[in-house]
Amino acid sequence: MTGKTGDAIMHPDMNYQQAEEFLLSLTDYEKSPGVAYNSANYDLRRMELLLEALGNPHLGRKTVHIAGTKGKGSTAAMISSVLAAAGYRTGLFTSPHLHNWRERVALNGHPISEKDFARLAADIQPVVLSINQESRYGKLTTFEVITAMAFSYFSAKKAGSQVLETGMGGRLDATNVVDPDVCIITSISLDHTQVLGESLAQIASEKAGIIKAGSTVVSALQPPEAAVVIEQRCRYLNVPLIIAKKDIKWKRLRGDLSGQVFTVAGISGNYEFFIPLLGDHQLDNASLAVAALEVLKLRGIKIDFSDMAKGLSTVHWPARLQVLNSSPVVIIDGAHNVDSIKKVVESVKKYFTYERSFVIFGSSSDKDIAGMAMELAHFANRIVLTTSSHPRATTTGTLADIFKKAEVSAIVEENIVEALANTLAIAGSRDLILITGSLFLAADAERAFTGLGKIKTPLPSTDFRRFRVLNK
Repeated sequence: MTGKTGDAIMHPDMNYQQAEEFLLSLTDYEKSPGVAYNSANYDLRRMELLLEALGNPHLGRKTVHIAGTKGKGSTAAMISSVLAAAGYRTGLFTSPHLHNWRERVALNGHPISEKDFARLAADIQPVVLSINQESRYGKLTTFEVITAMAFSYFSAKKAGSQVLETGMGGRLDATNVVDPDVCIITSISLDHTQVLGESLAQIASEKAGIIKAGSTVVSALQPPEAAVVIEQRCRYLNVPLIIAKKDIKWKRLRGDLSGQVFTVAGISGNYEFFIPLLGDHQLDNASLAVAALEVLKLRGIKIDFSDMAKGLSTVHWPARLQVLNSSPVVIIDGAHNVDSIKKVVESVKKYFTYERSFVIFGSSSDKDIAGMAMELAHFANRIVLTTSSHPRATTTGTLADIFKKAEVSAIVEENIVEALANTLAIAGSRDLILITGSLFLAADAERAFTGLGKIKTPLPSTDFRRFRVLNK
């Protein structure tokens, strides 16, 4: 393949490393916290130009579009897993990634190959450079380009359905160019306040921007300030609204380190399922997924109970109360705001028995670190502050200053390898280590745990066929 941008002939070949370098050569707002969230910086018209030049690969398939503060990725992974179990070729687009860019673009649960990733980048590069050279609506960003690559990949692989997680916000997000069948709004709380707004109503308005006429909306039970915004948007567009804990309800039956068994009273049936994910918040997410799948079923997608049971029981979504070891218990979780830290602590107390609790904490620089510190102060016997390898990571010096001002005692380790090794050295077999504050830190911790020669303790597996539909 060859292409032109002005008089420049583009290189016909590209390997995976060069593809990554191309993406990172573009403007990357994920590395620049606080960029104003407005149409000047996030202009969807340049995304539409790019997709039109690529043949509009985002259209023509069943689409689930998900926005919210927490739980987007887990909910998306559950829905994608069920659709794949039902025999549908399903694309999944999520962000950020844990270890590499390929994780963001998956088909039936399998990340895109390095070869396909490089080929897509080579194909799209001349188009991107041409649009950026003209810069009619500003220059395409890293996130916009990988979003377009995902759409192109799903189209090339003839995916019949796609599940899309917004990056930040929703109204101006690069994914907000689709014609969704189902729009999901997961739990909304204060996060990215410098960008999305200081109130829940402002944040909800940005999230609700994905809702479009002709769709059905499934929403978590929101704080009143956020709920009213979503309800008004649905009324304005005359779209049905299904609300968790009102129209759909779940009940936890039992669980262990391998996951949990629960019932769901959905919009068209009552079911019993297993998911290999821990925490009540994951049962909230699962109920949203079940409701969305029921809506898709009403819209003509053939999904039966065994598909839902298999898909939910085999879903893989790492770094969310993920147990790396059982003696001592080592958990990684990407919680990164006050509300999610609170929920993680509640889940740990509910699901685990331990003598002492250790927390290894690191955060991105645009977060309410003091608020998270206060939540952890009531839980941890010892807090270790460290930093991830991500450019947005807060330095240990800044973390220490914030914790000191919040009157929360903590020690400092300059990197996650030292933090984990030294904590493991003093933790007893009946203690618990929680690594949290950032998805990037969780990813670094998983690599560090493996690098230290630790072997993950095998956890019991569960056969999805043991679970059943309660009634139809």
